[in-house]
Amino acid sequence: MKSSNARTDRDILTKHAYANDEHLSLRYRIHDEYSRPKIDFQSWVVEAFDWRGDERVLDVGAGSGSYFEPVQARIPQGVHVAGDLSFGMAQQAHQRAADLRTEVLNLDVQRLPFADDSFDVVLANHMLYHVPDLDAALLDIRRVLREDGCLIAATNSATNMPELDTLYRRAITLLGFPKHRFSIFQSNFTLESGPRRLAHFFRAVARYDLPSALYFPEVEPVLAYIDSMRDIREPQLPDEITWDDFMEMMEKQISRLIRHMGELQVNKLSGVLIATNGGGFAHDYLHLLDEAALSEAG
Repeated sequence: MKSSNARTDRDILTKHAYANDEHLSLRYRIHDEYSRPKIDFQSWVVEAFDWRGDERVLDVGAGSGSYFEPVQARIPQGVHVAGDLSFGMAQQAHQRAADLRTEVLNLDVQRLPFADDSFDVVLANHMLYHVPDLDAALLDIRRVLREDGCLIAATNSATNMPELDTLYRRAITLLGFPKHRFSIFQSNFTLESGPRRLAHFFRAVARYDLPSALYFPEVEPVLAYIDSMRDIREPQLPDEITWDDFMEMMEKQISRLIRHMGELQVNKLSGVLIATNGGGFAHDYLHLLDEAALSEAG
């Protein structure tokens, strides 16, 4: 069996899967074209937070900068710093930020190059499930956040896109490996597990869910979406199955379903987790808790 840790293998992520935004941009386009209801996900994420307008914001794992414009629109008097572990992604983000008030760096979320208490908000969207040492990353995020700062972390549900998961497993079974374990989203940071992981570092965590679905009337965009994840998915296959064999079996299954049903529906569940030690949505509640604790101590 091939390596099963492609999701957190830094060489695979930075040199292949996210060497640039080619594959990521393709997935964004497919989500935009085939999703219902039509929602600007990046704007939805940042709208979950109540902005003042003067925050110092750090966007880690920023990719090519899909959150730059939504964040800039909400901090007219603020400071915006972004970065990514992939040098190629950071270069593309730098080009995107040319006309924006955004400083772009090549950085590692496990070792952030900033002083303690430097930021009011840290964004870590759809990237914490790629971090090898999640606790180290969350500890460093907490370190650079001010006492009333907030972490905004978008992620997927463990049951996101279950139809594709079923098709993946069935393809491997049809290719002769019925007992092989294969998961579309093996992760230690999902909408379900994320709050528990964040609770080790933050006093309050809020979860906001956004259910939707992809509707594919033809097979080509489904295959393009799957193929864009090859660098992460292929290592999960049995050694005896090639990617071409896998994709051929997926095409047969999906084509048959679309002929029979008229379209393939793939249900999505993504969302955002917001964590804090004293600010944002939990400011008043945590303040009351602190006052009560001081009163009891006195």
